[in-house]
Amino acid sequence: MKVFRTICRILVGIVFVFSGFVKGVDPMGTVFRMEDYFVAFGIPWAGHVAIPLTIILVTLEFIIGISLLFNLWLKRISLILLPMMIFFTVLTFFDAAFNIVPDCGCFGDAIKLSNLNTFLKNLALMVFVIPIFMQRKKFKTLIPVWSQVIMIMITAVLFAGMSFYSYRHLPLIDFMSWKVGNQVNQVNTTTVKFYVTYQNKKNPKKELTFEAPNYPWNDSVWMSQWVFKSQHPVESSHGPVNAVRIEDEAGIEVTSLLLNNPGLQFLFVTYDLSSANTDAFLRILPFNKKAIDNGCAFVCLTNSTLPEIKKFKIDHGTAFHFYQADDVVLKTMVRSNPGLILLKGGKVLAKWHYNDIPSFEEIFRKYKNQ
Repeated sequence: MKVFRTICRILVGIVFVFSGFVKGVDPMGTVFRMEDYFVAFGIPWAGHVAIPLTIILVTLEFIIGISLLFNLWLKRISLILLPMMIFFTVLTFFDAAFNIVPDCGCFGDAIKLSNLNTFLKNLALMVFVIPIFMQRKKFKTLIPVWSQVIMIMITAVLFAGMSFYSYRHLPLIDFMSWKVGNQVNQVNTTTVKFYVTYQNKKNPKKELTFEAPNYPWNDSVWMSQWVFKSQHPVESSHGPVNAVRIEDEAGIEVTSLLLNNPGLQFLFVTYDLSSANTDAFLRILPFNKKAIDNGCAFVCLTNSTLPEIKKFKIDHGTAFHFYQADDVVLKTMVRSNPGLILLKGGKVLAKWHYNDIPSFEEIFRKYKNQ
């Protein structure tokens, strides 16, 4: 029985450490999924606590894993482990049954699992968690309890600090398809459909969704009555994908134009103008002018509507070009609102959080000949 207890402890510990780590190095990915849950449960206002709640939860998950792996304070930690596993097993059951959110993100963006597979994974994990809980008093260690508590507290502080750093900057490990070094203009052989939603100007509750490009964007009368609201990509047999479709204000696709630019192409990405850091926009204005003066292309990508873009440009004096893309995809491109991406020939040369954008001169010297 001791051998089985040890196997259970180590196996569950590895899963929790890995799961907590991949979410901790990219906390914004978990924040976005948590916000999806809040919207699904009818409490979108709770999004204001998504960031601290995410850091607390991923830190708790990581220290539970560390506790299990190194047999630290297990009698108490197991009292948290079982209720936590029960809660997430029930939650993922409803995800699998009703598709509450398309991706619960149990392993962040490092490993993608369907909602059904996530539920089955949690169900299988419960087989090992229950014995740990039932046998919690039989786990012995020579380390004094006070030393175990101190080790757990130090681990929690260091991990939470690392996670907060990743939130304030960019993920320490980028699991996204838009990570530095990747080629993002390669032809996607998978059939991907894009659906675009328009909202009636006089009656905002009235919406129409079209499969791109089969919508009347070239009908001036129709376009005067309807405004772009959102778009999302769908893979025919595997659900949502991280493909990008970029459109100008007239609804004309310009994806290839931007991604295949052989020169330096700056993408200033903001998935939502209403929640974007406006100081970053003010700081980027002289950067934009210097980029244009030196023959570089600079555009802003957002999912905000045309009226929102127009108002934002007036309020903040942003003279650069705005293009529209799906907000889910924009969130995978850079974990910052706004964030800056540098492309050349479709290759991601660099990315920056708005807290870390260098001067244009520094970037130009480093990347102009790459």
